[in-house]
Amino acid sequence: MRVVILAGGAGTRLAEQTELRPKPLVEIGGYPILWHILKYFAHYGHREFFIALGYRGDDIKRYFMDRANLNGDMTIQLGGGRMKRHAGEIDDWTVHLTDTGVDTNTGGRVKRLQHSLNGHTFMLTYGDGVSNVDLNALLEFHKACGRVATVTAVRPPARFGGIIFDGDLVANFTEKPQIGEGWINGGFLVFEPGIFSYLTNDVCSLEAHTLERLASERQLAAYRHEGFWQCMDTMRDKRLLDSFWQGGAAPWKVWSQP
Repeated sequence: MRVVILAGGAGTRLAEQTELRPKPLVEIGGYPILWHILKYFAHYGHREFFIALGYRGDDIKRYFMDRANLNGDMTIQLGGGRMKRHAGEIDDWTVHLTDTGVDTNTGGRVKRLQHSLNGHTFMLTYGDGVSNVDLNALLEFHKACGRVATVTAVRPPARFGGIIFDGDLVANFTEKPQIGEGWINGGFLVFEPGIFSYLTNDVCSLEAHTLERLASERQLAAYRHEGFWQCMDTMRDKRLLDSFWQGGAAPWKVWSQP
């Protein structure tokens, strides 16, 4: 299954981290969140990625070039200029890096990948969120529904603690509940090739234009995910994800190493 990663936004709400690097390269536990996302898909057997670049796209290209060339141990003979690479951790991924424009909207970025994706069912997610959604179950659900697209619906973690009442008195305070009230688009979408007839040009929004039109035509299915999901919009979100990883309890870490 081919996987599209939207990685072109400027990440202005995380400006402390994104002024000098794109948001998908902001690190969680010493690894870019983009790496976490690709590791997750690869665990389910999806290893061909189409990354739609925009803001500071060259930084993402450079990251993958460095990972391919510098990963693992090596021996260099300085006099002869010869280099020998030794065994190291090698991710068996195929990564297509496509410049889709700094100002291109999300739907336009997907449209620019049509030549690579047309004729194939493909998955898509954003380069700034992680989850423990069962991708196998998501794909089975999508096929069973027989629609052009499926979106994973999630209920985001509530940001505030709660109050438990005893009549007019406060009985207790609760920690921030894991799940909020409303369902939202959590990414992790599946599209049939027919999606490209809904995408027009660079200003097309995948969310405001395309998904809403699909919904109005009853061509958008919703896979409800009750488990973990977390985007990285703010420094608070980044610190939360870091704490999960450093504590050895990252719900999205389904692979064995590292």
